[in-house]
Amino acid sequence: MSTPKLALTDTSAAKLTVEALVIGTAAGADGPELTAGSEQVAAAFGGDLAKVLATLGATGKADEVVKLPAGDGLRAEVLVATGLGKVTGEAPTAEQVRRASGAAARALSGVSHAATTLSALDLSATVQGTVLGAYSFRQYKSEPGDDPVAKVDVLVPDAKDEAAKHALKGATAIGEAVTTARDLINTPPNDLFPASFAERAAELGRAAGLEVEVLDEAALRKAGYGGVLGVGGGSTRPPRLVRLKHKGPKAAKKVALVGKGVTFDTGGISLKPAATMDEMTSDMSGAAAVIATMTLVSKLNYPLEVTATVPMVENMPSGSAYRPGDVLTMYGGKTVEVLNTDAEGRLILADAITRAAEDEPDYLVETSTLTGAQVVALGKRTPAVMGSEEFRDRVARLSQATGEGAWPMPLAEELRADLDSKLADIANVPGHRWGGMLAAGLFLQEFVADELPWAHIDVAGPAYNSSAPWGYTAKGGTGVPVRTIAAVLADIADNG
Repeated sequence: MSTPKLALTDTSAAKLTVEALVIGTAAGADGPELTAGSEQVAAAFGGDLAKVLATLGATGKADEVVKLPAGDGLRAEVLVATGLGKVTGEAPTAEQVRRASGAAARALSGVSHAATTLSALDLSATVQGTVLGAYSFRQYKSEPGDDPVAKVDVLVPDAKDEAAKHALKGATAIGEAVTTARDLINTPPNDLFPASFAERAAELGRAAGLEVEVLDEAALRKAGYGGVLGVGGGSTRPPRLVRLKHKGPKAAKKVALVGKGVTFDTGGISLKPAATMDEMTSDMSGAAAVIATMTLVSKLNYPLEVTATVPMVENMPSGSAYRPGDVLTMYGGKTVEVLNTDAEGRLILADAITRAAEDEPDYLVETSTLTGAQVVALGKRTPAVMGSEEFRDRVARLSQATGEGAWPMPLAEELRADLDSKLADIANVPGHRWGGMLAAGLFLQEFVADELPWAHIDVAGPAYNSSAPWGYTAKGGTGVPVRTIAAVLADIADNG
């Protein structure tokens, strides 16, 4: 991970000596329109900059990046016009600014020093988009390639303004937390397996000043983590469970975070098809998001007590693997009949949720790449949120404000009977595929303490981008839903 060095500057855009200067354009009815912050740059072109951009084919659409020589009126070498798309209100949304900043940052690869005027639209969104768009994971490439942009000056009216400094610090920290999650997700499973994942989580936690506890397979067996041990039993790489704790100043609320850490998912005995199985390296994205969020919580010293419980397993088929038809005794004593070993995430999460509830938190947030049904229902970019209705809707609203765009989904009670088991307290899947995402949520609900406000964020699609980069989203791990969880924690800190 390499994060650009971002610095506030109140130097005139026309007087900045940089390699590249970023301005924003919007999609107007008759071509590209310059956005706020571009006035001094436009003056250097005699007021004809929009016409020049249109001549070069610019339209101002989202993700569009057009480069041109900056001209004699500017000290920058290259002008970079990044599109925000159609602006329907008085000003672009934060997500439009974030996405345009990300597209520009991707286009600045190999540049050592740039500056951006998009901060005139939204400072925090500009910073976040720049950090995320500049992300590159090249650890396993034999050829180095171009480095991400090294330094970006962010234009503001007053570089000494405390509010601007606070916004820069907070947005940078959130961006870095997302890239931490991306690094974990993008690490291949031969290097990131339960024990090594636990080591990395512990290292990150200790470096951030968190309390760290790691349970190995012996400790898991002694404590009765039947779901974690059952799923992890087929691998030569035994499971782990990591606990990270932050206790901030004057912490009035306790929040439990839980994230699914399946470092690779073959489906087990219920083997997945070979096509795209390589993407199952991302089945630990929920765990990565929770661990990265915990480092952010510590860095920004949230006035909360936050404890993360993160189970880590590798789901493999072997002579020691759990089977369809097995009955597992979960942490806490509830029994589960396994009908499909590829519905493994809910089994390790059930253990973790039960353990997390023992701390008597005021809220519980869990996230995971739980069901392919999430992608069927909402696509590759929209997370689903289930849980207790009031808290579920609160999480969804906050997620939409961050740009991650989660959508609330119901826990349809009529589906609960389909999880009844002939042998155990509950089965891990229904006998049909209808409402599969909702059935998974209902399964998890069985392990949530009574009256505990909780939310499950399913990021099966949004956690991993298998297509071309767009906006601030690189190919590979996305880091969703770090920004959502961070926003939820900040909201609880402010409003209880």
